[in-house]
Amino acid sequence: MRERQYQVRAIVLKRTDVGEADRLLTLLTAERGKLRAVAKGARKPSARKTGHVELFNSVALSLHVAREIDIITQAQTLEPFLAIREDLDRLSYAYYFAELIDRFVQEEIEQREVYDLLLNAQHWLEVTTHLSRTARYFEMQLLDVLGYRPQLYICIQSKEELLPEENFFSPEGGGMLKPQYRDAYRDAISAPVNALKVLRYLQSRSWQEIENLRLSSQVEAETEAILHYYVTHLLERNLKSVDFLNTLKHTADGR
Repeated sequence: MRERQYQVRAIVLKRTDVGEADRLLTLLTAERGKLRAVAKGARKPSARKTGHVELFNSVALSLHVAREIDIITQAQTLEPFLAIREDLDRLSYAYYFAELIDRFVQEEIEQREVYDLLLNAQHWLEVTTHLSRTARYFEMQLLDVLGYRPQLYICIQSKEELLPEENFFSPEGGGMLKPQYRDAYRDAISAPVNALKVLRYLQSRSWQEIENLRLSSQVEAETEAILHYYVTHLLERNLKSVDFLNTLKHTADGR
């Protein structure tokens, strides 16, 4: 028999206003994966839950099982991630991370590795001096955890080891192609030597090692283009948060 009450640790991915005072939350939990729950009265200034169910908070929740959507009965903030909330650039990347997970992860399938990754990523966002690079690291690690790890060492067509030259990446094939096999997949795009090196670093090194790399803006842009191309292919759509991040970048470049 299913218990009527349960507890989870969660990160708030998304929230929607419902009725006059409630909020519908999309949560990534350590114990039950992604789920939706209602925080009744959360929009009332006097409500005890109000400050605890803010976007991107790490929270401990008690929930009551309901017929359709479970109801949050108690909420306690574990980590508020104030440095993210107080900086528009960091906040924008937090939105992007949350949207990525919301699109990739199905409801009520335990995804503890994804939860741990997002929790770590929000810590990185609070302190990083390279927001875009941290996003690339998060993307690569998320792809790995979800089973979409790209093949970056062997040609997916010939099964031969790649040489240090311009190779090509195919989202459809999920990996790299040697130059002579670039036409095997119609979606293949250029993967310059240094961009491929960075992709391999993102796949195999720690965040701290990635943070300390010295990279040119060109290599950063090439790496971003390849990963964004792959993610967009897998999701079969563009993400709203990506458009906003691009707007921020263009605004910063125009200052």
